[in-house]
Amino acid sequence: MRALRAGRLTYVVLALFTAGSLFPLVWTAIAASRSNTRLAQTPPPFWFGGNLGRNLQVAWTDANMGTALLNTVIVAGTVAAGTVFFSTLAGFAFAKLRFRGSRPLLALVIATMLIPPQLSVVPLYMLIAKLSWTDRLQAVILPTLVGAFGVFFMRQYLVHALPMELVEAARTDGASSLRVLWHVVFPAARPAMAVLGMLTFVMAWNDFFWPIVALTQNGSPTVQVALTGLGRGYIPDQSVIMAGALLGTLPLLLVFLVFGRQIVGGIMQGAVKG
Repeated sequence: MRALRAGRLTYVVLALFTAGSLFPLVWTAIAASRSNTRLAQTPPPFWFGGNLGRNLQVAWTDANMGTALLNTVIVAGTVAAGTVFFSTLAGFAFAKLRFRGSRPLLALVIATMLIPPQLSVVPLYMLIAKLSWTDRLQAVILPTLVGAFGVFFMRQYLVHALPMELVEAARTDGASSLRVLWHVVFPAARPAMAVLGMLTFVMAWNDFFWPIVALTQNGSPTVQVALTGLGRGYIPDQSVIMAGALLGTLPLLLVFLVFGRQIVGGIMQGAVKG
């Protein structure tokens, strides 16, 4: 079988896509290293300045970024772990277990994806207000602890990746349902769990709509809520805002650099299994 080789056009296209993907991040760093006066001039700067350290310090102090980053790590990590765990359980049930009403229930779960999240804001806020959860992290964590997308994603993966013979063999050997989940289902679903966990972590980290309703900047803010405080004032300092955005983006880049190989490997392994 002849090996495929990439030509010059392939490298040119890849280079263009890479440059286009990196440009927003690079521009954020450039703007964060400049002054607000320089950013207002035409043409805008296209190289780094000398104010990056000062702007990062101002953004860190004014937005209380230390507390915001810690809160966001707690929220995003808990939501990602809960979504992966509960979605895998529900996905396994819909994929391999036979029970009455499984298809209507699955259709109902998928149908919830069609409901705009804005419709649930008022009743959800009334609920957390009665529970005295306003401006607390559990108000952001619990409503998003499991979602229809994760259930459907894991169900579709386990339909093809988990042979029913493995489950039946484990039950024949006397394994309980918990042991079947731990020793059969979770190992088979590990690639999809890694992908779902990464996607959920990024979505929870960047979530703005519900946290800005449930949390306040002076209470228990997440990064996105804390960044709103940097845009206040008669003349917002765009360089400080960009510095805050850079601080909020760097942890995501660090997570992908650390776990990127495992995530990409999980995607490729899932593609081969499918």
